[in-house]
Amino acid sequence: MKTKDQLIDELLDLSFAEDLGDGDHTTLSTIPAEAMGRSRLIIKEEGILSGVEAAKKVLHKVDPSIKIDVMINDGAHVKPGDIVFTAEGPVRSLLIAERTMLNIMQRMSGVATMTSQYQKKLEGLHTKVLDTRKTTPGMRMLEKEAVAAGGGKNHRIGLYDMILIKDNHIDFAGGIEKAITRANEYCKAHDKNLKIEVEVRSLDDIRRVMKHGGVDRIMFDNFTPELTKEAVALVGGKYETESSGGITIENLREYGEAGVDYISVGALTHSVKGLDMSFKAF
Repeated sequence: MKTKDQLIDELLDLSFAEDLGDGDHTTLSTIPAEAMGRSRLIIKEEGILSGVEAAKKVLHKVDPSIKIDVMINDGAHVKPGDIVFTAEGPVRSLLIAERTMLNIMQRMSGVATMTSQYQKKLEGLHTKVLDTRKTTPGMRMLEKEAVAAGGGKNHRIGLYDMILIKDNHIDFAGGIEKAITRANEYCKAHDKNLKIEVEVRSLDDIRRVMKHGGVDRIMFDNFTPELTKEAVALVGGKYETESSGGITIENLREYGEAGVDYISVGALTHSVKGLDMSFKAF
C-alpha cells in the first residue's frame, strides 16, 4: 500500500504534467535562466490556513534550491494582507510552481475554513464534525489534512482502514446480523484490527445491533434530530454514535444537542470555495 507522501508526490507529478506539458514557454521566453527573485504568499480573504507543508513540497519538487521562510502555520486564523511565507530562488522556478501551489493551498484552506465554521456551531458540546470519502480525486490525503487543520476529525481515509457496513452491504448480505458477523469473521481470518461501524435506518435496527453486538460505532442514517435523541438514549453510551445524511450547517447544532459523538458532513470537502490568496514578487 502506498504511503501518504507517495500519494501526494504522484498528485504533484500529475498536476505538473497537465500544467507544464513540454515547458512554460512564457517564462522560458521572458525570464533569463540566471535571474533570481523573491515571492510571498499573501492572504486576500479571511479564513483558516491549510496547505503550508504541501506548498513547500510543490516548491521543492520544482526546485530544491528554493529557500522558504514560513511566518504562519496551518490551522491559523488569517485575514487579508497576512503574509504566510516568502520564497527565494530562481525566478523561473517560482513562476512554474505558482499555479499548482496556489490551487492546492486555496483548496485546502477552503476546506479548513468550512470545517471551522461547522465545528464552531458545535461549540460547548462534545460532538465532533467528521469528513467523508466525498473528496476530490487524488486530493483526499490533503483534504483530510485540511479538515484536521480546521478543527474537525478524520473519518476513515479509504475503504481499507475501517469497516463501514452501509445499507447496501446490509441488504446484499441478507440483514444486519449477517453483515456484522461476516465482518468480524473476516477480520479474524485476515488478522485485521479494524473498527467496525454499522449504519442503521430505524430504532428497531439499533435494537438488533445492540442485541447482536460486534461493532464499535452505530451510524444513524437520515434520522431527524428528535429521533436522534431517542437513538442516543437507546444506545446509552455502549457504542460510539454518529449522525449522517441531510445535515446542514443550519441544523447541525440540533444534532449535536441530541448527544451524538460525531456528525459526518460531506460538504466539508465536496462543496467548498477556495480561500483567495496570491503569490507575488517583492
